[in-house]
Amino acid sequence: MCGIAGVIATEALQQEALTRVKHMGERLIHRGPDGHGMFHDGPIAFNMRRLSIIDIKGGQQPLFNEDRSVVVIANGEIYNHVDLRNVLRSQGHRFTSGSDCEVIVHLYEQYGLDCVQHMRGMFAFAVWDLQRRRLMLARDRMGEKPLYLHVGSREIYFASELKGLLAAGCIPFELNPSAIDLYFHYGYVPDPMTPIRGVSKLPAAHILTINADTWEQRQWCYWRMEDIPALTGDPVALIKRELESISELIVHSDVPVGIALSGGVDSSAIAAMASRKYPGRMQAITVGYAEKSRHDERNDARALAQYLDLPFHAIELHSSDIAASFPELMFWLDDPIADISAFGSYSVMKVAKSLGLSVMLQGHGGDELFWGYPWVRQAAAQTRRKQEGWNSGGPRFQQYLKLSLPTYWNPWGIKEWLIAGAGGRESWAHYKRDLLSPKEQTVFYDLTPDFRLARKELQSLYSPRFLDNLHTSRAYDPFTVPLPWPDVDVLLTRLICQTYLLENGMAQGDRLSMASSVELRLPLVDYRLMETVIGLRKTSPDSSAPPKLWLREAIKSVVPEWVMNRPKRGFTPPLHEWHNALFTAHGEQLHDGFLVNAGVLRAETGMALSKGPYPPEAGAPMSFKALTLELWCRAMSKVGKSSIATCGDLMDSKRLVTSDSTASVSTHPSSR
Repeated sequence: MCGIAGVIATEALQQEALTRVKHMGERLIHRGPDGHGMFHDGPIAFNMRRLSIIDIKGGQQPLFNEDRSVVVIANGEIYNHVDLRNVLRSQGHRFTSGSDCEVIVHLYEQYGLDCVQHMRGMFAFAVWDLQRRRLMLARDRMGEKPLYLHVGSREIYFASELKGLLAAGCIPFELNPSAIDLYFHYGYVPDPMTPIRGVSKLPAAHILTINADTWEQRQWCYWRMEDIPALTGDPVALIKRELESISELIVHSDVPVGIALSGGVDSSAIAAMASRKYPGRMQAITVGYAEKSRHDERNDARALAQYLDLPFHAIELHSSDIAASFPELMFWLDDPIADISAFGSYSVMKVAKSLGLSVMLQGHGGDELFWGYPWVRQAAAQTRRKQEGWNSGGPRFQQYLKLSLPTYWNPWGIKEWLIAGAGGRESWAHYKRDLLSPKEQTVFYDLTPDFRLARKELQSLYSPRFLDNLHTSRAYDPFTVPLPWPDVDVLLTRLICQTYLLENGMAQGDRLSMASSVELRLPLVDYRLMETVIGLRKTSPDSSAPPKLWLREAIKSVVPEWVMNRPKRGFTPPLHEWHNALFTAHGEQLHDGFLVNAGVLRAETGMALSKGPYPPEAGAPMSFKALTLELWCRAMSKVGKSSIATCGDLMDSKRLVTSDSTASVSTHPSSR
């Protein structure tokens, strides 16, 4: 695991550009405190920071082929590197280290731009081909490892984190109105956009090539869920086989491995399967809360750890600690992500590092892959209904009455359903939506309360200046898909993986683990497991089956029955106490704050949101999003001014800098 950065230009680099790349690497030192390397060849320069996981003493990057005509820097882990190494050796390739990333340079020699098709793992890498004078940038299929880009007319910068790009000192901190509007709808900025004008991400499963002589740039997708072939067979047996396979691969490490353990099915499955493959005793870490919460899972996690004979560590989070660490957390997130569960992940990784663990496993991905979210299952049903309606000449109201059910099967959800006329009013609203919305627009995030609240409130919260720059909201773009649609179950799986899983779950996991110099591995987002599930889904749709049916059946022989029968709870801390503590400590920063002075929010909006989420409870999502973005802007806007400043230097959350001319809202949103 590493942090990588670099630049390619139309002509030989001067010292100024090399200094910028040096600063970019220094900003990424937390991603790789164990070593660093630089490379410069005419129009190209690389910088990398190394976190040693495989071949601790060797494996320093950059890595070269036999005649040094191909050079690579890489961030990530190639899980199948042992098998690849054996195949490549049989083809005549010679290795100089035991690094998993060295296989990349030889795969490129052997297969060219198709080298990514042979890799199983998480990665973002850069290959410089000296003979072709071509740079290749690539990102893994699911997008576990990030790669940020700044594309100029004569130079292109790239880095593992936004902080790394900003440290170059040549990118103004200008907010992109379209991206900020998406943030307030989703709680994060969907890929490939970023909050900063002129900065984007290389999308997951994409390759970008740049020819230094002709400046020709090509970008394409090399893997799509829709292209996965249909698969027949026993779903349970096939999924279990892939779980066994990835469980064996993800424990391969030359440093100790631990697991972030909750009381849920996903992390329990990983703990049970991976601990059997791990040669030592895998340590387990979980979080609990000082304030009372019915979702405290410490006892459940402890019981499973004892069952599996895993050393167990429990962290207790206090609301006062949450408030104190909030500005620091916003800095390390790199992107603004309004997810209060981030505190738990951040704490787990800090404790893991203190215990000497440099690799952690986590259960992200199970809910997205196996229909763990009720609203996504409902979105699939409603998207299918819309598709069938238009295929038969247009939606018919009677179809909507048949499928009108409570969104949530709890007292609150049923009460709201009854108040709405037993679903009649909601049925009419859905019918009208499908009749009037573009045919290409699926039913997806517009089912969530936060998205609907944003659609209702944002026009009155934004400043007139921001609305002028925004022109038209693109809130529906992430779930507008050209016709004809593929299989709806596959389509909804792709959408939830490309939005919430990618830019909330995996992005949060990568940044917060790397903040503590810990490598996070997510076996449930392994692409081979994904291909198996999607292939089966094309022949045996399962969105109407009980949640996680295939996963539960596949793991029931290794996970205790009392874990399997436990109701889904998720990470739900004592929200009221945490929100109160956060807004007591930091709410005043929304008064005439960064967002107000940058022209995003009205002055009266900043004042109103600063009072926090109480009352009414409905205001919680919007006020928390605003506070998250406010403190994120304060921290990140200072990065370019001091490329080697410490985190503490950048965390002066009580002092507002509003005189900087680079802190503004762009009037030219970057294209997607």
